[in-house]
Amino acid sequence: MHRCSREFRRRIAVWMLFLLLPGARALWAQQTNPASPPPPSLTVDRDPVLSPDPDAPVPAPANGVQGPAPVGTVQKGTGGAYTLREDAYEVRLNATVIDGSGRTVDTLPQDAFKVYEDNVLQTIVGFRHEDLPVSLGILIDSSGSMYDKRAAVNDASVNLVKLSNKEDEAFVVDFSWEAFIDQDFTSDIAKLQEGLSYIKSSGGTAIYDTIVASADYLAKNAKHPKQVLVIVTDGDDNASSATLEETIRRVQDLDGPVIYCVGLLFGDDMDRATARHAQRVLEALSEQTGGVAYFPKSVKEVNEIVAEVAQDIRTQYTISYHSTKSPALGGYRQIHVLAKEKGFSKLDVRTRSGYFPHVAGPAGNDDPGLNDPSKHPKDQ
Repeated sequence: MHRCSREFRRRIAVWMLFLLLPGARALWAQQTNPASPPPPSLTVDRDPVLSPDPDAPVPAPANGVQGPAPVGTVQKGTGGAYTLREDAYEVRLNATVIDGSGRTVDTLPQDAFKVYEDNVLQTIVGFRHEDLPVSLGILIDSSGSMYDKRAAVNDASVNLVKLSNKEDEAFVVDFSWEAFIDQDFTSDIAKLQEGLSYIKSSGGTAIYDTIVASADYLAKNAKHPKQVLVIVTDGDDNASSATLEETIRRVQDLDGPVIYCVGLLFGDDMDRATARHAQRVLEALSEQTGGVAYFPKSVKEVNEIVAEVAQDIRTQYTISYHSTKSPALGGYRQIHVLAKEKGFSKLDVRTRSGYFPHVAGPAGNDDPGLNDPSKHPKDQ
């Protein structure tokens, strides 16, 4: 089995040091100068519920007036030509639209959508609604409590790939105290089955570290721009160096993947408080990245869930816009997408709730991701 142990931990530690030092400096500045406003960030109000609220309504600009075109927008000039102002930052969203009955709506045109960033209406510059290939990471909890669930989870994981686009690529990671990559990117079902067979259930549950490593691995190695992580776990995180807030921040720093979570939070071996906390964590991870968290009542429901995930991935809209804010300004940007079309009384758009603009620098060079599996022998 391909193991990412000491090196994985070392890279996580380096990344955490880089992430935390700016926060420490900001805290010191606030204490020595109380008048200084706090730096823009994704904060935790009540662990693990995150702020800003992704469901909060976002008002349209007053009177519908946008004013002069800011940096990063497409403008119509003389002669009818369209130009893009310099210093633009393109944001790409994968969006699912649900009607009032909970059914997926996949027939909307581009003009049915409005995208707001920090309450400012953005100009949509790209719109696609087709079955685009995906780079997919399948992350499976291999803690000791997963032993009796392994066979069903493995079968469901294979079915997820079978139901996906034929051009999709997937890799398999199992995690307990540490994250192990069992199969690198492939479209070969037989190779994925072989990778799943390496997984042995033991140890704790390092969900956050595994997501950070896998998101970095996707950013560095994925062939397709559309990226997804599917996490199957039956517990709460009890072994990570990273926190929930830092994990979501890292994914958003990377313009990272949509995260779908399957929480197997049933059985008599988990107390209610732990189960509730684990559920809220998985919901936060999914909601902040545009995915969905599922909580089946038995392992028999997992196959049905992965079929729904595969369908969701294949029917999403891909919407792009150029942010009206320069990436050099930094800071968290909140996104809200509205959809309205004749014949539909209520439409809900599910996509990521915000992002941090990715600016090249040390954060982009420090990779706590999974090691190249070709450099690590399998454990027998």
